[in-house]
Amino acid sequence: MTRHQSWITGSLCSSTTATAVSLSDDSTTTCSSSSSTASSLSSLQSNLSLQTHPSLPSLQKSPADSASPAAADFHCSNTLRPRPDLPITCLVVNGDLLYAASGHQITVYHRATGALLESFNDAASAADGGSVKAVAFLDGKAFSAHQDGKIRAWKPSAERRRHKFLAALPTAADKLRHFAFPSSYVTVRRHRKILKIQHADAVAAVAGGGGGAIYSVSWDRSLKIWSASSLRCLDSIPRAHDDAVSAVAVSTDGTVYTGSADRRIRVWSKPDPTRHRHALVATLERHKSAVNALALNDDGSVLFSGSCDRSILVWEREDSASHMAVTGALRGHGQAVLCLINVCDLLISGSADRTVRIWRRSSVDAKYGCLAVMEGHKKAVKSLAAVEGEDGVVWVYSGSLDGEVRVWQLTVPKTYSRPEIII
Repeated sequence: MTRHQSWITGSLCSSTTATAVSLSDDSTTTCSSSSSTASSLSSLQSNLSLQTHPSLPSLQKSPADSASPAAADFHCSNTLRPRPDLPITCLVVNGDLLYAASGHQITVYHRATGALLESFNDAASAADGGSVKAVAFLDGKAFSAHQDGKIRAWKPSAERRRHKFLAALPTAADKLRHFAFPSSYVTVRRHRKILKIQHADAVAAVAGGGGGAIYSVSWDRSLKIWSASSLRCLDSIPRAHDDAVSAVAVSTDGTVYTGSADRRIRVWSKPDPTRHRHALVATLERHKSAVNALALNDDGSVLFSGSCDRSILVWEREDSASHMAVTGALRGHGQAVLCLINVCDLLISGSADRTVRIWRRSSVDAKYGCLAVMEGHKKAVKSLAAVEGEDGVVWVYSGSLDGEVRVWQLTVPKTYSRPEIII
């Protein structure tokens, strides 16, 4: 197996933990009907904390502190199968639309009805094996990250029923601006040189940020920043990490966080706000294996990171520092944490153990409780999306390597003074 193949199979898990990531378990389960059922309670209580970080304090209370059998109700209301023969690699909510990526194709659904509206792709990406890894939206455009090392820009029509292909980044015009300058090149793969504005390997993630910038990270270890309006590359950091970069998150203040298979999270910012150049300001090192996912809370004061070591670390901004410090770990997943998303005051995690977990922080003692464990997928949960609805309902969308998108209706208490289910 080549290094790239092992990354695909293990979701960037290091070789020491890849055996813990079961991406092909075919055991079958059904949609959970309610978290108050005995089966859900049994699942919650049987997955006790994993001591993956004995040196870090747990941010969860002990099971003895449980006050009631359930803290959230949920059920699987729909199952979508864009291309059942292919895994779901990305889910994104944009307004009333749900975007699901599988293979080189992006399928668009109406969120409320589940109606299929469109499937689109670029003929070149299909021919080049450019399967979709991630999708982000900014300034009225959609940006898709691909296995072939390109980022493709799309313009939704006024009715949002068709997507027009605009360009593949870097554009030909952008390459032309750089090709004549020796300083514009970097060496990759046995002395082969390419323009530093190009990604030399799969683009693993993209994220939109302030100032109309799109951030992309790649298995080639680089971080790049693009203009959503002009589609030009604004900045390129060829060696952002020592191994493949798999996750990127951007705070409201412009701080950029990148997570890598080198087990590190790096923090980037612009020393001069009037320019686009980014500089490294901190390196966060507490994970024991590859970092697969990052998520920020609404105001950017808390960072969550998920790893192949099965833990979710919680980082909080220190008053005396411009970066994050780890405050503890959330444990409960039986295998690698592959995706994270924060919505409202909930943290949602998806794992190679085929489950989705819902976490919430107590307003009294700052401890986290696991409000629900959603089961039903037959393979690893690779992507998550979520949106707040009405009357305390949160809609959660989970995409799996089993080719299914499950739509979950989650109802959580409006107030949360202490965790009712603690694992």
